[in-house]
Amino acid sequence: MTINTLRRHMRESLKSLGRNGWMTFASISAVTVTLLLVGVFLVIMFNMNHFANKIESDVEIRVYIDVTATDKDKQALKAQIEAIPEVKDVQYSSKEQELKNLIKSFGEEGSSFRLFEQDNPLSDVYVVKTAKPTDTMKVAKKIETFKFAHKVKYGQGQVEKLFKTLRVARNIGLGLIVGLLFTAMFLISNTIKITIFARRREIEIMRLVGATNGFIRWPFFLEGLWLGIIGAIVPIVLISFVYYNMYEFLKPKVTVPFLQLLPFDPFMWKISAVLLVLGACIGVWGSMMSVRKFLKV
Repeated sequence: MTINTLRRHMRESLKSLGRNGWMTFASISAVTVTLLLVGVFLVIMFNMNHFANKIESDVEIRVYIDVTATDKDKQALKAQIEAIPEVKDVQYSSKEQELKNLIKSFGEEGSSFRLFEQDNPLSDVYVVKTAKPTDTMKVAKKIETFKFAHKVKYGQGQVEKLFKTLRVARNIGLGLIVGLLFTAMFLISNTIKITIFARRREIEIMRLVGATNGFIRWPFFLEGLWLGIIGAIVPIVLISFVYYNMYEFLKPKVTVPFLQLLPFDPFMWKISAVLLVLGACIGVWGSMMSVRKFLKV
């Protein structure tokens, strides 16, 4: 295709948008509404995934070492734990450190635990983290079989529920986004079908004068592209504006690390790029389906 031909196709596609004003408005509105919903779901899903990753990263296994274990036994136990392929990190915490952490966690009320400083009843602990949080249960069960591993704790029962809930939430969100995208494609495809039907005489004349199938298709493909891009602009502006203000409002108020929103920059730039590409792809796909199935050129 020559540059002049491409310019002609672009010119014709832009003219078509103006000639078919109400249909153009309907198509752009369909894209705008759908991508607005998709954008909101994407923002929610990415932040939920961010929260989930933060929560999952805090999941750890606490291995309480038998009080009869010598320093050599402790090193042997650590070596066994580190030899497990799924294990990412092993940190040692002495019983003195465990008591300090306990006192600190209770704040002012923790002063009563200072009575145990002379005769500390706590155990030395290995804090184990896995490369994948979902491997926590499997690794914990392995460690339970090791000698001098007196007790193994990882939030049994609660951790399984947490991972299951996060997995279900992610799958539901993904399903909703895919459903919305197909809805947008269907709406745009039908709108462009109406446009093509209204211009069937024009297409018939183009065929009579020897226009190829590709020559006929290109203006419609470009028209779908413009519809998708224009329809994506409003959702990008609205979502960026709302998210920026929400982020600035909540940032100083939320002190819990795993509940903090993703930073506006570069997060919203990525979301904007995704919405723009989705809009363009939806528009082009809708045009292609209409031309292929309706015109059968």
